[in-house]
Amino acid sequence: MDELTAEFQAERAHLLAVAQRMLGSRSEAEDAVQETWLRYVAALGDPAARAAIRDLRGWLTTTCSRICLDVLRSARVRREAYPGQWLPEPTVRDLPTADGYAPDPAERAVRADQLGTALLVVLERLTPEQRVAFVLHDVFAVPFADVAEVLGTTPTAARQLASRGRRAVTAPDVPRHTADLAEQQKVLTAFVAAVESGELDRLVEVLAPDVVVIGDSGGHFPAARRPVVGAELAGRFILGLFGQAARFGDSLSARPVLVDGGLGWQAELVYRDGRPMRMITSFAVHEGRITGLFNQLNPEKVSHLPAVDPGSHWPPRW
Repeated sequence: MDELTAEFQAERAHLLAVAQRMLGSRSEAEDAVQETWLRYVAALGDPAARAAIRDLRGWLTTTCSRICLDVLRSARVRREAYPGQWLPEPTVRDLPTADGYAPDPAERAVRADQLGTALLVVLERLTPEQRVAFVLHDVFAVPFADVAEVLGTTPTAARQLASRGRRAVTAPDVPRHTADLAEQQKVLTAFVAAVESGELDRLVEVLAPDVVVIGDSGGHFPAARRPVVGAELAGRFILGLFGQAARFGDSLSARPVLVDGGLGWQAELVYRDGRPMRMITSFAVHEGRITGLFNQLNPEKVSHLPAVDPGSHWPPRW
């Protein structure tokens, strides 16, 4: 059992990454990985059965992906009944060290169109089968023969599913997110300065013409029920949000963080009815402009995060 545990733990981070890309939910991804562990122990507890598995990562990835596919199929019904706009549960981490913003070829290659809230939002457009095929092949380079095994179809059909997913992800109306951390820092610093100035023209210069703003409150707090699209409309909306934030004064605290691998912030305040409110904001950045802004304030998706130091002032600085 110790050997089984050690082998599984070595693959756990990979499985969690696969599951979270597929499901858009940290908690659901963790449940899928736990179910993978249970099936792993049941199937491979026999040493002879374990010896027959030559590619453990492949076996675990296939098993986890099948679990995720079942979850995705049942989740479509829940999504349709969701109040307002839907965003994935954010993965929030501390910022890198001071030199961590420097462009790195490996980091850039991994991030480009493969990490970030924008991709997880777009993946919601896909059918469960398209999403599994796209994530496995395009994000994790799983061969189509193995993708077909997960989906119970042929390699040709799996290739077609991934291709349809790829077309949806690269559609003209999809927020592009290709900037490394150094470029994100530059753009978001300009964004905050523009918002603090209160000048719409200045803010519009930082926003892409087709920028989209999406907020997910799960029905717990007021939020736009549809995406706000376009630089001028989004700019006015953002200035309004910042104006409201300023009125909370010292009760509002915020810190810069990494959200789904990109720069963002975590903000906290006491809402006007006395309830605590926590908001995670993330961005998509492409060619020096913000293409997407995503506000996650559904308590069910952010309450597990550690609290912000009350001394952390608004607005955040990177």
